[in-house]
Amino acid sequence: MSTSHAHGATPTSPTGALSPEQAFSDASIPEYSSEGGDWEAIVDAQHAGRADRMIINMGPAHPSTHGVMRLCLEMDGDIVEDLRPAIGYLHTGIEKTCEARTWTQGSAIVTRMDYVAPMFNEAAYTFAVEEIMGIAERIPERAQILRVLAMELCRIASHLVALGTGGNELGGSTLLTNGLREREYILNVFEAMSGLRMNHAYIRPGGVSGDLDEEGMKTLDVCLDWLEKRLPDFSKMLDDNPIFKKRFVDVAYLDQTGCMALGITGPRIKAAGLPLDMRKLEPRSGYDTYDFDIPVWHTSDAYGCYRIRYAEMIESLKIAKQARDRLYQCMGERFMIDDPKLARPAHLKVMADGQGNSYEHVREIMGQDMEKLIHHFKLVTEGFSVPAGQAYVELESPKGVIGCHVVSDGGTHPYRVHMRDPGFHNIQALPVLCEGGTLSDVVVAISSLDPVLGGVDR
Repeated sequence: MSTSHAHGATPTSPTGALSPEQAFSDASIPEYSSEGGDWEAIVDAQHAGRADRMIINMGPAHPSTHGVMRLCLEMDGDIVEDLRPAIGYLHTGIEKTCEARTWTQGSAIVTRMDYVAPMFNEAAYTFAVEEIMGIAERIPERAQILRVLAMELCRIASHLVALGTGGNELGGSTLLTNGLREREYILNVFEAMSGLRMNHAYIRPGGVSGDLDEEGMKTLDVCLDWLEKRLPDFSKMLDDNPIFKKRFVDVAYLDQTGCMALGITGPRIKAAGLPLDMRKLEPRSGYDTYDFDIPVWHTSDAYGCYRIRYAEMIESLKIAKQARDRLYQCMGERFMIDDPKLARPAHLKVMADGQGNSYEHVREIMGQDMEKLIHHFKLVTEGFSVPAGQAYVELESPKGVIGCHVVSDGGTHPYRVHMRDPGFHNIQALPVLCEGGTLSDVVVAISSLDPVLGGVDR
């Protein structure tokens, strides 16, 4: 290889380094030429191997994923030529862990998958277990209402995170602060229901872990009134915002045919015009008795996904208000199945901090009612048995269709638990959504899917 220097520039050092004076002098920039050997063959091989493309990693932690995912991008300038999602960084073995826990403990395990919408993990698992046991029709009415309330408030909370983080990554920090502020009111209700603000283990086989007392109902009233007042702010900020629309309209396009081919559900398929919603197709917990609509949009893009999420929050608020009215009508009724072999004789959320059992209740089962003590001991330590069989249940989560397949061999632990997390299926659409577009639109495409990697990897 030989080197010639343009414009009579002074040759560089043997290492090729330039002095500061040379670095700032146009005349000092060297020109290189190569000849001899197999150089031409090397150049041809590089071009054949697409050496003109740049390979970059977006991640392992990057915007709008609510978890850890890596995208392998092949770029031609600013254009995405190829995209490959790399998952597994947040794998926790949740499904396998369920096999070593009792049926009731499973609710406390699966709630940690999609931790932004945990109530739907618990509900899908619980409904599948109840299907095998044949007790779905015996669940008390108040428990069913509380389940619907928990799921719909959780849907709003999930969409608030999706809108807030998606907007924040594009510079709209107000969306994030407002979204998290509204979400706090929902978490106050969850704390009143279960004693926890996340990882609730609230929806469990036989009913729910706790009731909403008078103080809890007041917290619910405050939450619903606040959401009714504040949710329209998102519509005012975004619907006709020219900057927001420039970033979202006609970006991350995927029509109805593409969604069906890839198994994509949730806001993405509704934004393509298909009202696919399991609350209408396979209603559980009395969803068929509530008045609500399934919103659709017809642009098949990221903007349509935003419009769907906002409309779903309004519909969920409508359902939650109906559930609140029904709860007032059945105050004091059972929230767990009336079966001592399945339901723990526990009175949760009666202490000042909203958790634990009252002293009077502990004294009763410890010193006055031996049968309750025996049932409590066996249910906590051993758990109840589920007849041999299997069941698969699907629900409509904020991200799409979530499914749970449970297999029992007749013991006190699941033989197999497998979850169909919608985020796992939705992220396979990323190559279709992003290839041919710009790097800046990748974040928009991800936010239109709203994946939570705890559910994707599980």
